[in-house]
Amino acid sequence: MGASAEHQEDLPESVVIELRRIAAELLGHVASYADDMLAYIVERIPEASADDELRGLTLGSCSSNLEAALSMVRHGIDVSAASAPVTALEHARAMAGRGYSVDVMLRFYRIGHAYFSERILSGLVDSLEDPKLALAVGAHLQHYSFAYVDRISSEVAAEYVAELDRIQSQARAARTDAVRTLIAGGRVDLRRAERTLSHRLTGWQTAFVCWTEGDDIDLARVGEAVGAHLGSSHPLLVPDGARALWGWVSTTGAPAIALTDLGPLAGEIPDTVRVTLGTPAQGAPGFRDSHVQAQRGRRIVELAGRGAAVTPYADLALVDTMSGDLDLTRAFVAAELAGLAVAGRREEEERRALLAVLDAQGGLAAAADELGVHRNTVLQRLRRAEERRGLPATERVAELHAALRLVSVLGALVLAPEHDQA
Repeated sequence: MGASAEHQEDLPESVVIELRRIAAELLGHVASYADDMLAYIVERIPEASADDELRGLTLGSCSSNLEAALSMVRHGIDVSAASAPVTALEHARAMAGRGYSVDVMLRFYRIGHAYFSERILSGLVDSLEDPKLALAVGAHLQHYSFAYVDRISSEVAAEYVAELDRIQSQARAARTDAVRTLIAGGRVDLRRAERTLSHRLTGWQTAFVCWTEGDDIDLARVGEAVGAHLGSSHPLLVPDGARALWGWVSTTGAPAIALTDLGPLAGEIPDTVRVTLGTPAQGAPGFRDSHVQAQRGRRIVELAGRGAAVTPYADLALVDTMSGDLDLTRAFVAAELAGLAVAGRREEEERRALLAVLDAQGGLAAAADELGVHRNTVLQRLRRAEERRGLPATERVAELHAALRLVSVLGALVLAPEHDQA
C-alpha cells in the first residue's frame, strides 16, 4: 500500500475549495476523459483492445475509476475508503481468463495514472493564476491519485489471482476427469479430450510414473525430462498427490525404452526419485494400457524396495505376472531354488552366476563378462548353485529362470532369512 493522501481538513481552505471545484468540473466530462484515457492506454498496451469485450471493459474501468476518485475528492472522502469498481474487478477477471499476466493487467493502472498526470493535472495547474495555489492543488491531486491507484491495484490484483486460481482449478479438474475416464476405458469424445488435455491421443502413447519419498523434489521438472527423452517437449503431466506424478507422451513412432536406451535419462533423475515406463501402445487404448503397466511397474519397484532410477515395464512384466500373491511367489521360489532360496551373501553370488549363465544361454564367457569375474569363478559358483538346488541347471530351465528373475527383482522379500538355512 502506498502513502495515504492528506486529509482535506488539513489543507488550507483555498486549496480545498479549488480541489472540490476542479473535481466537480472534471466529473462533468468523465465520459470524454475516459475515451481519451482508453486511446492513451491502447497506444501503449495493444492487449487493451484485443477484442470488443475487453476493450469495453477497459473503457468501463477507466470511466468508473475516474468517476470514483473524482467523486471522493469532491466530497472530501479519504482515499482509505476507496474500493475497486465492479467494472475494474470484471476487467481483472477478463484479463485472467484470456491468459494475460498480472504484470500486464497492473500496467493498465500505471499507464492510467500517467495519463491522469500528463493530460489532466498539467492542464488544471496551468489554469490557476496563483502559482502557490496551483502547486498545492497539483501536489494533493497527485498524491491522492497515486494512493488511489495503489489501493485499487491491490484489489484488482487479488481478484485476478482468485479468478486465475478458479480457472486453473477448473482446468485441472477437467484434465483429471478426462484422464481418469481414459484410464477406466470409458467412452470419450477424443477431440474434446485432446483439447482438454492439450495432448494428442492418436499415434503412440507412452506412459510413465514418477514418485519420491522427499518433499523437496520438483516432479514436474522430472516429468519434463522424461518427456523430452521420449521425444516430446510438452508431455501430459498429472499430479498424483504431492509425491507422485503421472505422465504421457504422444509420438508418431514408438520411442526406444529398453534399459540400454535409458542411460542418459537416468543421469538426469534425482537420487530420491524413481520412474517406471509403460510399453508404448497406440491410440486411446494405448494411453490406458501403457499407464496401467507403468503403475504396475511402480508396485514391483516399491515391493522390492530398490531399483534403477528408470525401469521399463518390460523388465518387470514377468515378476509382476508372478507376484500377485506373494505367498505363492515365495513357495514357488523355495520349490525351484531349494537351498539357493536363502538371503545369504554366497547364495546371492551363486544365484547371480546361475542367472547370468541362463541369460547367456549357457555361455560361461559371456556370463563372466556380465559379472566382471573370471570364467572359472563362474563355473565354480554354478556348480555350488546346482548343489544347493539339488538339480542341474539343465532341468526345469524355464521355472529356474523365472525363480531367479523373481529373486533378482524382489530380493529378500521372496527369500528365507539366512539363519533359516538349516
